[in-house]
Amino acid sequence: MSAQSQPDPRADASAVSDETLMASHAKLLGQQPDEKGRYRLMPLNLLFIFSGMIFFGGTYLGRFSGYFNPGVFNEYSTGTAVVAAAPLDPIVVGKKLYLTPGACVTCHQPNGAGLPGAFPPLVNSEWVTGSEERLIRVALHGLQGPIKVAGVDYNSAMPGFGQGTGFNWSDDKIAAVLTYIRQEWGNKAGPIAVEKVTAVRTKEGARSAAWTAADLEKLP
Repeated sequence: MSAQSQPDPRADASAVSDETLMASHAKLLGQQPDEKGRYRLMPLNLLFIFSGMIFFGGTYLGRFSGYFNPGVFNEYSTGTAVVAAAPLDPIVVGKKLYLTPGACVTCHQPNGAGLPGAFPPLVNSEWVTGSEERLIRVALHGLQGPIKVAGVDYNSAMPGFGQGTGFNWSDDKIAAVLTYIRQEWGNKAGPIAVEKVTAVRTKEGARSAAWTAADLEKLP
């Protein structure tokens, strides 16, 4: 009777563990099995460092980029001081406004003498060098009807130049042109402040009608 053959252990799957199979495969592939199988600290540290750098860069650009306009901020500037623009001389501005075609110069002429029998002069005029509030009202809303200037009677109409008129001059422009005519051609009266014009305009509200000399003479 022949000897009983021994079973081949390779055929017994239960005899081979998973670890043995993985080790065998790794050996065949020429690799060592990864015994740790977990993240290392170094990549996480780098991730935090790079994240911090990106956050800092975004914050810096948000504060100092000036919408990427090179004229807003330049960290490499040589430190040249920015010189504030000098305030405009109201006499210069007022003269330019006075000489605007279709404005004051049309009736009152470049020399402020007006036209005899038609338009009153601004030179030596009590209406120009007198009450500031009366003069401001004339400039803002206009003047019509009879008026006596330097002892001479006139009867004409003057348009308003303030806001809401065809000229729509701002308070600072009104102040400048009135300051100009009060100190030009030998007139010697004080300047008109912008705040004064604003106060009168606010007081009168949305007035659209031109003034008459009689109405203005009732005012202080």
